[in-house]
Order: sequence, then C-alpha cells, then structure tokens
Amino acid sequence: MNRLTLAMILAFVIASPAMAQTLSIDDIVMLTKTGIGDEAIVAKINSTDTHLDLSVDQMLDLKAKGVTGPVIAALLAQKKPAEVKLSLDSPDPSVPHPAGVYLMDSSANKMLRIDPVVTNQAKTGGILGYALTGGIASMSVKASIQNPTARTHASEGRPSFYFFFDESNPSVAATNATWASGTAATVTSPSEFTLVQLTPKKDRREARVGSLNIGGAKTGVMDKDRLGFDYKLVRPGVFLVQPTSDLPKGEYGFMYSLSGGGAGGAMTARIFDFSI
Repeated sequence: MNRLTLAMILAFVIASPAMAQTLSIDDIVMLTKTGIGDEAIVAKINSTDTHLDLSVDQMLDLKAKGVTGPVIAALLAQKKPAEVKLSLDSPDPSVPHPAGVYLMDSSANKMLRIDPVVTNQAKTGGILGYALTGGIASMSVKASIQNPTARTHASEGRPSFYFFFDESNPSVAATNATWASGTAATVTSPSEFTLVQLTPKKDRREARVGSLNIGGAKTGVMDKDRLGFDYKLVRPGVFLVQPTSDLPKGEYGFMYSLSGGGAGGAMTARIFDFSI
C-alpha cells in the first residue's frame, strides 16, 4: 500500500464529528482489509451515527470477508444518547435546567435560581383580642422563615419567573422524582403554588397561614392574602409565570407544601422567596 492511500484511509478514520458520516458495509470491509485494527474501526463507528440491523447472512458474509466479532458487535450496538447538560443560568427556557424556580434577570440576561427556604414554626398573633372577645376576634397563625430579606432580588413591576418541573428533563427526573418540594408528591404545575407577600421582622419574615376564632379554625393562606399570577406553558414541564399586577417594594414568595399546623403546632412549608 502506498503512502497516499494509507493517508487517505487514516483521514477517513479520524475525521471530525462535524464531518461524520454513516458507514456502509462496504466501508467496513475496506477498512478491515487495510489492517488498520479493530480499535480504529470501532472508534470510527462510534463517532458516527452508524447502526446496522444486520441479518444473520450479512453477519456471516462480513465474517467471511475478515471483519472481526468486535467490529460486527459495534455495528449492531445502539448508540448511547448524549448526556443532557443542565444550565443554571441560561436565559433560554428551551435549554435544560435543573428542576426548580428561576427569576429572569433581564439586565444580566440570565436566570437566577431561587433556592427554597423552609419554615417549620407557627407563631400566633392577636391572642389578646381573641381572649378579650371570647374568641369572636380572630387569632392569626403565621409561618416564619429566617432572615429579614431574601437573597434573590427582582426589579419593581412584574418580574418574570420560569418554573422547571421534572417533566422538562425526563432522563433526570427518573432519578429525582420529588422535584424541589422535598415531599414524595410530584409537582407538575404553578397552580400548586401560592404567591404571598411576607411581612419583614427584625430577624425573620412571616406569612399568615391560618386563623382561629369561636367559629372554628382555618389553615392555609387566606384568599385575601393571595397575590394573583398568570402562567403559560412554554414547553413540556416549563412554565413562564408573571404576577397579574405590579409588585411594590417588599418581600414575597411562592409557597408550596403547606402541611400541619394549628395554634400550637408546627407549620411546614417551602417558600421560594424573593425581594422587590
């Protein structure tokens, strides 16, 4: 074999993925006859989209022409799908992100991931009025979260949020089906969240999550404390979420997984908090 022919064959084998082409049976036979070795041929097969559904007769014919078992096996093997690469800050919702809630930072042209804060305390307010009126006046139950302000800051107006659920990354969801809720439940829609304004205190923030009076007890965010928001599906498992009205300066959060509670019991919730 002259040097020019060998150089052409080597160039064919080590061609870049950008120029990758599907190999034919004749190509495999040609490469085998050069004596270039199984490793190089298998590497070329793996670098292309080559996958041949060979019949028994074709396999026997290849073997008769000197093609080895490892090369035939490489032709039959399904190519593994490319590993999904997740981005934490890409502004493009079509790019895979880890499941969670993100604030769109338009000024920096990137998304900011909001880590949830957990509350497991229930505080009561209005106890004196409740006692003096014999339970006619309501006593409020408040969930408390640490720190007087959120780590994530948004501009005034109607900030945009993206909710990425497990459905947006099926291959990842198979190993992490509990999303960011910390529960065994599968979260699939922003409708399962409540947008609330938090009341800042000296070293914490509070949200009213219940009330108690002579007529009975209520748990959960009261209707008058809920802030409206709209959402639309961008692609499977990804939603764009925006408040229905401008948000003034203050502390806010998307609340999920409210459970337990009572005047003296623990109140557990996860809040994706942000400041305006």
